[in-house]
Amino acid sequence: MAALPLATAEVCDANPHLIMNGELCALQPIFQIYGRRQVFAGPIVTLKVYEDNVLIREFLEEKGHGRVLVVDGGGSMRCAILGGNPVQQAQNNGWAGIVVNGCLRDVDEINGCDIGVRALNSHPMKANKKGMGEKHVPVTIAGTRICDGEWLYADTDGILVSRTELTV
Repeated sequence: MAALPLATAEVCDANPHLIMNGELCALQPIFQIYGRRQVFAGPIVTLKVYEDNVLIREFLEEKGHGRVLVVDGGGSMRCAILGGNPVQQAQNNGWAGIVVNGCLRDVDEINGCDIGVRALNSHPMKANKKGMGEKHVPVTIAGTRICDGEWLYADTDGILVSRTELTV
């Protein structure tokens, strides 16, 4: 189910009507780029956690089928909720990418993985392991409300979220 990567700037230029009616949104440019795959796209799976990475690991242990995990980590800059092992697992399980409204660690390891990753920054401290959070709920990240089943398109220009799959 891997989506065809589209250039985000071209998508915006070609679809002003989708931007005007709110079906296509650009996330505010707050994310750092990690991983070897700078361009990625796929259907979204949402997760809301705070300084806890148990549910993130559980999701990434599943087959990704070209999906993108979007994690609202509350924007916490106090610890990393994503690390090298789960990202390696996501790569091996066929996830297209991971977008984290929070921090990650093991940057060199993540940058060696063939997967797209976006996060606010890196942080050396690990997260809690209580298993707290909400799966498949709407999240608001970088000024945009994101729902399960919507589509995410990311490249070096930015990140777009669309209510439906886009074609060229």
